[in-house]
Amino acid sequence: MKLSVVIPAHNEVQSIGATVEGVLEELEREQISHEVLVIDDASGDGTVEVVNRIAERKPAVRCVRSHLPPGFGHAVRAGLDHFSGDAVAIMMADLSDSPTDLVRYYRALEQGYDCAFGTRFAQGGSTHGYPRFKLLLNRVVNTGIRFLFRHGYDDTTNAFKAYRRYVIDQLQPLLSNHFNLTVELPLKAVTRGFSYAIVPVTWANRHHGQSKLRLQEMGGRYLFIVLYVWLEHHLSRGDYRRRDLPSGSSTRSRPAMRAHVPGEGNGAQDAPRDLLQT
Repeated sequence: MKLSVVIPAHNEVQSIGATVEGVLEELEREQISHEVLVIDDASGDGTVEVVNRIAERKPAVRCVRSHLPPGFGHAVRAGLDHFSGDAVAIMMADLSDSPTDLVRYYRALEQGYDCAFGTRFAQGGSTHGYPRFKLLLNRVVNTGIRFLFRHGYDDTTNAFKAYRRYVIDQLQPLLSNHFNLTVELPLKAVTRGFSYAIVPVTWANRHHGQSKLRLQEMGGRYLFIVLYVWLEHHLSRGDYRRRDLPSGSSTRSRPAMRAHVPGEGNGAQDAPRDLLQT
């Protein structure tokens, strides 16, 4: 199974090199077939040049200019249009996500799950340097989403997740142009009946550059997409539920469920492994 890693990047010249190199090192060590696809979201600071220098010696690396208007969601959607793997992970360019956790996502997909969702707040997960106000807002929003969807997952807004290709195909068309895409993808996957593993992950605040998330601009957009998926789930009479897997797929079909997958580090070895119907 080939894993594509989509990394949207807007003016991340100070972090993108270390991000890409870290991903390559971990995936090569684990002998995982891969590509690293950096989506340039209208950068003007040398981000593209850094990635292209790496690509000259690492054929698995590509840098593609987004063909959509600027914005995080558009950049991710551009990556989902271009990736070539059997599965895709969305990873931030600012070193906040751990390549070790990326490998654990891959192992969860190998076990037969359709998706792998990270949690920074369950047993085995952790955050470092999370601004206090953003952390409080995060907990309030994710608690509200968990209440609405009853999916037992406490970190829906976390962008760092992985999906098999046929999942992405069946979540189209995507509506979100901004950071609310981080909510649209997992909620559609859950409500449309795809299986998912919940994997404890670590997160560290960026050391370089500035966050592109503007809270005052996102509130209404997050609410719109949450309500859209909730209404689809309750009113569409299953019109958008998962279809049969493509013929010849080596992945067995499973009922929608969640699992805490034991880790290989970061204190996650003791995470419980419980399977629950969503």
